[in-house]
Amino acid sequence: MDGMRKSGRAGYAAVTWLGTFVFSHVAAVVYPGEDPTGGGPWSYSAYVAFNVVLIAVAAAGALVSLASVRPWGAAVPRWVISTSLWIGTVLLVVRGVPGLVENAVMLTGVRRGGFMGSQDISVGEFWAGIAINAYFFVGAVVLIAATRAYMRRPTDERARQPQVAGCHAAASPDGEDSG
Repeated sequence: MDGMRKSGRAGYAAVTWLGTFVFSHVAAVVYPGEDPTGGGPWSYSAYVAFNVVLIAVAAAGALVSLASVRPWGAAVPRWVISTSLWIGTVLLVVRGVPGLVENAVMLTGVRRGGFMGSQDISVGEFWAGIAINAYFFVGAVVLIAATRAYMRRPTDERARQPQVAGCHAAASPDGEDSG
C-alpha cells in the first residue's frame, strides 16, 4: 500500500506540474503583453499557434499522468500510458537538464545571459531565466518519478487496482472473484 501511495504522489505531482504549465501558456495567449514575440522573426499568429500546441501536448500529458494513478487508467492499454510517459520524460529532461546547466553558468557569473542570451540582461530577465530553467528541471524530476513509479507497478490488472483496507476478494478456482 505504501508503494502505491508514493507512486500516486509522483503521478499527481506530474499532473500539477503539467496543469501549471497549461495554465501559464493559456494566460500567455489570453494576456500576451506588448510584444509577445520578443522582437523575433515570427508573427503573433505563430506565437499563438506555438502556444496552442504546447497547451495541447501538456494537457494530454496531464491526462496520461492522471491515468497512471487513477483506477480508470487501468482501462487504457499499459503501453499507451508508458510510451506517453517516456516521451514526456525525455522531452522534459532534454529541456530541463540543459536549463540547469545554464542556471549554473548564469549564477556563477561565467556568462550572465546564459549560453545564447545577451550579457547585458536586466536583473528581472536574469531571475526570470533562472526561474524558468528551474521550473523545467523540476518538471523533468517529477515526470521521471511518475514514469518510474508507473513502470514499477505490477502489470496484472487486478494487482494495479487499489485495495480497500478490510475488504478481501477471494478468487474461485476458475479465476472469478467471489467477493
